[in-house]
Amino acid sequence: MSGRGPGRRTPTVTAAAAAPTLGGVTFASGAGGADGGRVTRTIRGTLAPGAPDYVYVPVDVPDGVREIGVSYTYDRPAVPAGTPGNALDIGIFDQRGTELGGPGFRGWSGGARSEFFIRADDATPGYLAGPVDAGVWHIALGPYTVAPQGLSYELTVCLTHGAPGAAVPPSYPPQWARGRGRAWYRGDCHIHSRYSDGSRTPAEIAAQARAAGLDFINSSEHNTHAAHAHWADLAGDDLLIMLGEEVTTRNGHVLALGTDPGTFVDWRYRAREDRFGRFAREIRRAGGLVVPAHPHAGCVGCAWKFGFGEADAVEVWNGPFTPDDETAVAAWDATLVAAAREERRWLPAMGSSDAHRPPDSVGLPQTVVLADDLTREAVQDGIRAGRSYVAESANVSLAFTATGPGGERAGIGERLRVAADSPVTVRLEARGVPRCSVRLVTDQGVLLTSEPFPVSGSGVVEWRTTPAYAAYVRAEVRHETAVGPLPGVMAALTNPIFLGTAAHG
Repeated sequence: MSGRGPGRRTPTVTAAAAAPTLGGVTFASGAGGADGGRVTRTIRGTLAPGAPDYVYVPVDVPDGVREIGVSYTYDRPAVPAGTPGNALDIGIFDQRGTELGGPGFRGWSGGARSEFFIRADDATPGYLAGPVDAGVWHIALGPYTVAPQGLSYELTVCLTHGAPGAAVPPSYPPQWARGRGRAWYRGDCHIHSRYSDGSRTPAEIAAQARAAGLDFINSSEHNTHAAHAHWADLAGDDLLIMLGEEVTTRNGHVLALGTDPGTFVDWRYRAREDRFGRFAREIRRAGGLVVPAHPHAGCVGCAWKFGFGEADAVEVWNGPFTPDDETAVAAWDATLVAAAREERRWLPAMGSSDAHRPPDSVGLPQTVVLADDLTREAVQDGIRAGRSYVAESANVSLAFTATGPGGERAGIGERLRVAADSPVTVRLEARGVPRCSVRLVTDQGVLLTSEPFPVSGSGVVEWRTTPAYAAYVRAEVRHETAVGPLPGVMAALTNPIFLGTAAHG
């Protein structure tokens, strides 16, 4: 049955629209009600430049529906160079409503898919299987960018009637793996599978994580927790799989790292609405960490605008090291300067692959964390405390210490408490970094650059200073650069060691 009856709509939303709900579609009760019977409606509309971030198309679902399916298309007109064209995201909320942070969320695929379905026993990746209960559902449309000509779309909704299939209870991976006690553990906390806009299956990701020498990973799909129930069989004594989400707002992305299984974090707000603090607290109540991702990335909506007051750490190295990562490292270093000056909490740095599909490499880079064991809580404690460094691969390993005159010693993320004029020896041992140079960075900037390490990739760099001269010291290990003034791409980056007697949170 085509959409030529009363379900057809041609709504338009302009920049001045007061309500983000469009004209919807009603399916008459009993229509197509035979087992396996299908009823289809088509909805057309146009979104003007300046449309709300999210608009909703209501769908009145009658009793007796086994499956709801949605497909959509939209126009992609040519635009002048430098002008964004059309890009339209999609998701759905069930009869429980679209309230921010409410229970109605049933899935999101952004712009990665042109169709999806939901039924009790199965759903398209990115969507949550479960009953298709009667009531008003809402298709969520997110006009990511709109061309000057506007964005015309067509939605097709198909309801299949019949008895629902048997629901499958979710199973989640354990929150611990067999570790080595207190040790350095390697992880990648920002990875995408086919449950959002990646192409790899969870099984392929787990295999690549093991091949990359990782001890833990974190599921981080865009704006959905639908992958959580698909990792249980892939965890093992050698691989801890934590669950989370990449909360992808219009003002930046943030990792909900290691939340309780089944936790959904809403993303439908901007910085000016002053709602981020609420959802940061929800992440922490669910046992997770709040980690702004790629804060200086150049993609539309990627630049971080919420500030770092709610952050537990920040991702400063995302995938292969590029100029936006260089900017992120420099901006992060400026926060260390302020923290040392004001004797307040400092923000640890992390790195993750953000791998989506080949040729993206899982574990490039990886965060290496000193944790009491290989458990969700212990890994999170290590990250939160800054007892970590970022490495290009499992081939790279570092030991970084500061030692005072009486043998007092501090490691990565720790504070060496000695008098301001006490001599301090800073020592970096590195392996797996052939022809790389070490830069030691303090609140005064780069104070030492070493000669390149030999082709064996192993070496030691020592430097003498005092807390009066350096409030903190951190290390960068960089590859040689062939041309230009840049110091070369990163092979490893440590969190700082603070020097002096000032406490920090």
